[in-house]
Amino acid sequence: MQALVYHGPGRRSWEAVPKPQVIEDGDAVVRVDAVTICGTDLHILKGDVPEVTDGRVLGHEAVGTVESVGPAVRTVKPADQVLVSCITACGTCRFCREGRYGQCLGGGGWILGHKIDGTQAEYVRVPFADTSVHPLPEGVPARDVLMLADILPTGYEVGVLNGAVGPGDTVAVVGAGPIGLSAIMGARLFSPSRVIAIDLADSRLEAAERFGADTTINNSREDALTLVRDMTGGLGADVTVEAVGVPAAFELAVEMARPGGRIANIGVHGAPASLHLEEQWIRDITITTGLVDTFSTPTLLRLLAGGQIDAGKFITHTFTLDEFPKAYEVFSDAANTGALKVVLTR
Repeated sequence: MQALVYHGPGRRSWEAVPKPQVIEDGDAVVRVDAVTICGTDLHILKGDVPEVTDGRVLGHEAVGTVESVGPAVRTVKPADQVLVSCITACGTCRFCREGRYGQCLGGGGWILGHKIDGTQAEYVRVPFADTSVHPLPEGVPARDVLMLADILPTGYEVGVLNGAVGPGDTVAVVGAGPIGLSAIMGARLFSPSRVIAIDLADSRLEAAERFGADTTINNSREDALTLVRDMTGGLGADVTVEAVGVPAAFELAVEMARPGGRIANIGVHGAPASLHLEEQWIRDITITTGLVDTFSTPTLLRLLAGGQIDAGKFITHTFTLDEFPKAYEVFSDAANTGALKVVLTR
């Protein structure tokens, strides 16, 4: 089969690799029908995730058709259409029993495209299939469901729920890329009084307005910290969400939170960021971090099927599987191409 293979920082190739097979009793082999590229894949290609080694098939998001299953699999069968979650869960370890699947001790967690071969391929092997794939709801386009493999649960869990967004809150989201937009979409479910989107690209800020931001700030031309404080009586936002993964964005998110505020870090950081405790220790702030657990995926699937969220708005470009090199070029140059999420299909 063909797959997108990592060969070290800055090097990737669409090439022939062996087709995966069922290895463990709980495995499923899924034919990939639709797949996307994540900002985390770009971090890997930059060298920010050294655990990913030469020869690894990238990708951790897919919708596909089950081709074969191991003898222990009970919840899906060949020919079923499924969502492949970015997080794999053994279902039995301490953390899985707490719903913290991202911290799985039993061989799961974020492994696809990280510790084992991933989804940017014609086929993928999914361990622990009973707890790691979800049947597609009827009547919902598969490419819309694909947005629930990673970005929507990540924005919802690591941004909105960790940030404890509530009715009447002022929420400031630093970074209006796909993850920031998913946080904006998720925050709107909790009736905040105002959602502020901050970015350096006008195209991203225009997207933020479509996703529900009430106010947008281009921090390359305006002083976001001053403007947010002016909007909040000098206090700052109740909740700030860092959705970029660079030191300046994190430091801005901390400064922009009011006393007693919450800072939810979603961004994947590849370099140290400063936390000025000499200034912050007295302000009663809460900082949360996290890898998505995907415990919210069933809830989000119901919201999607019920029309309460519109995941299709994320998709800006479509390609075929053999156009992966072009798709990566478009996605990585989002400031110029306007790309949010790209979808590659058979």
